Amino acid sequence: MSQVTPEVLWAQRSSSTDAEKNFIYLTISVPDVPKENLKLDLQPTSLTFHGHSETLKRTYHLEISFYAEVDVENSKINHTARNVEIKLRKKVLNEEYWPRLLKDAAKVQFLKTDFDKWVDEDEQNEAPEDDFSQFGGMGGMPGMGGMGGMGGGDFGGIDFSKLGGAGAGAPGSDDEDEDEDDDMPALEGEETVKTDAKADK
Repeated sequence: MSQVTPEVLWAQRSSSTDAEKNFIYLTISVPDVPKENLKLDLQPTSLTFHGHSETLKRTYHLEISFYAEVDVENSKINHTARNVEIKLRKKVLNEEYWPRLLKDAAKVQFLKTDFDKWVDEDEQNEAPEDDFSQFGGMGGMPGMGGMGGMGGGDFGGIDFSKLGGAGAGAPGSDDEDEDEDDDMPALEGEETVKTDAKADK
């Protein structure tokens, strides 16, 4: 039975004043690993993951050491059918991004930038808020017992409740245009009446 290192995607945000906006976003790609078959041990400076997929006959193992410390107690996790997603809160508030995720500067093949969630450091204040409503606390670790009741939907951090308002003004705009169009013939009619009145004189 093969043991493989799963692919890991990462992105980050930073803030010197708001801890909620000072985090690392990790996605560990482990398809068909049920939560009862995985163990995750998060420490301030490291993360160890072990999981097994019965359907793929594959065991995943990951050990990484972070560039800087994370706040374990305030970090969150979401388990889906394909991934384990983790929001790691950085321990130190800082406006600057971490230069890298790992303590060691050497590049590793399994780690990639999550371009769907990445925002450049100088553009993060203008970026839309990330939706972590599906995430739960890390209290169940390492046996993950605290994951009960978590949502399984993976919507890539998009808050669909916000999308409803995007086109809300469109119908109103159409109605206004229609009203203006309805008024035009009346105006033309009034002008015609005035012209006819002058002709009668």
